[in-house]
Amino acid sequence: MGICGTAMGNAALMLRSMGHEIIGADTGIYPPMSDLLLNSGIEIYEGYDSKRLEKLAPDLVVVGNVTTRGHVEMEWLLDTRALRYTSLPALLNEFVLSKRRNIVVAGTHGKTTTSTLTAYLLEKQGTLTPGYLIGGVPQNLPGGACAGVEGGPFVIEGDEYDSAFFDKRSKFIHYLPNVLALNNLEFDHADIFRDLEDIKRTFRHVMRLVPRNGFIVLNGEDKNLLSLLPVSWTRIHTVGTSPAGSFDLEIRNFAENADGASFTLFWKGVEWTVVKWKLHGIFNARNAAMAALSAGLLLYPENPTKLDLSSLCNFKGVKRRQEIIYSKGSLNVMEDFGHHPSAIRETLTAVRQREPDSFINVCFEPRSNTARLKVFEKDLIESFDLANAVFIGPIHRADKLIVEERLDPQAVCRAIEQRSASTTATTFASNEALVQSLITQTKSRLDRPQMTIFFTNGSFDGIMQKYCTAMEAGE
Repeated sequence: MGICGTAMGNAALMLRSMGHEIIGADTGIYPPMSDLLLNSGIEIYEGYDSKRLEKLAPDLVVVGNVTTRGHVEMEWLLDTRALRYTSLPALLNEFVLSKRRNIVVAGTHGKTTTSTLTAYLLEKQGTLTPGYLIGGVPQNLPGGACAGVEGGPFVIEGDEYDSAFFDKRSKFIHYLPNVLALNNLEFDHADIFRDLEDIKRTFRHVMRLVPRNGFIVLNGEDKNLLSLLPVSWTRIHTVGTSPAGSFDLEIRNFAENADGASFTLFWKGVEWTVVKWKLHGIFNARNAAMAALSAGLLLYPENPTKLDLSSLCNFKGVKRRQEIIYSKGSLNVMEDFGHHPSAIRETLTAVRQREPDSFINVCFEPRSNTARLKVFEKDLIESFDLANAVFIGPIHRADKLIVEERLDPQAVCRAIEQRSASTTATTFASNEALVQSLITQTKSRLDRPQMTIFFTNGSFDGIMQKYCTAMEAGE
């Protein structure tokens, strides 16, 4: 159920490659995932039908976490108990992860990039076939999923969101980590967690699943992660930047310019390697360090620096993560999956550092379950400090939210302008109105360098493509 979701679709492709027969249904059947599924021979049905499900009689029904009570097929399953059903995380546990050595990458931000880096580094060692399940589209890997081999390494994003409506445990509780990488920890997912302490509770749970011969790799500069220590049952290594000598793996000499960034990794005070690559931002350097140490410890527990990191210079990243989707003349356009204030702030910091003179247009779609709420309003306002012009689209499915709990875009825009007289901020009733205003304003400033960034965890109603097409055509 919900086969066209990124995680569900990639899992379906992976399980088919393992020899299982897969069929699926969804209401949102559109490329690219639909094309990948159909081209692989997987049959997809439009919409849901309990009579069809009864006739198909699959051995197992995999229920996506967007499925709720009232779903026509789910209600039939509950009424009849005619077929076995499970969540996607439980499916992965049973069919894949129980037979692998798993690196689970968890944290509020950076999971997709760090997971991709880890899988990429393992693959580039050339002596094994790593498995992986990525919640995005890696640019250096053949796809978002690979089964790997039994007994081999497997890399998976450890999402703290719940598994299904009938299993409210975090997904990563199912993932059997041998190495657990903890990037960072902030309050998020306000629709299912009460507060920061509630999220800490579920992170403590997954940490207790790491075996004594495993490892926890932890961002030693994150105070919320440090509050989860001490841990007595397994080995912990920390990653950080300064001061020197404070962390097991240190990132030193970080520098960046328009072409990318460079930094040096030191393990236990001894230089491991110098990295020069195309990615920007200290947060991406930290992602690389977390990935390198996680992969190194899994393969070489006594000396992780035996892992060859020379391939990092060719790493291209993940689509929709600080991805430049258009560049011509004085204008660059970036798409970013960021929807949490901290992620937005880090991306803008990196852009401003390498393009200090550019006029930065920021377009934000309040779409995630937390971004639509008032809970992050103050943090969201501050996250736009380095922007010159802010464009906020309509709240996704605003009618489903209690008015008092809903984000107030107009109040956000007023506060942004109060913080800086040189920044403009506007909210729009439709994304079409937003893109038309954006096109007009961009064209008025083509005599100077500009960067336009779209922050969204959805499609932004297709306005990114419309904007790029208009700028290319000079309309």
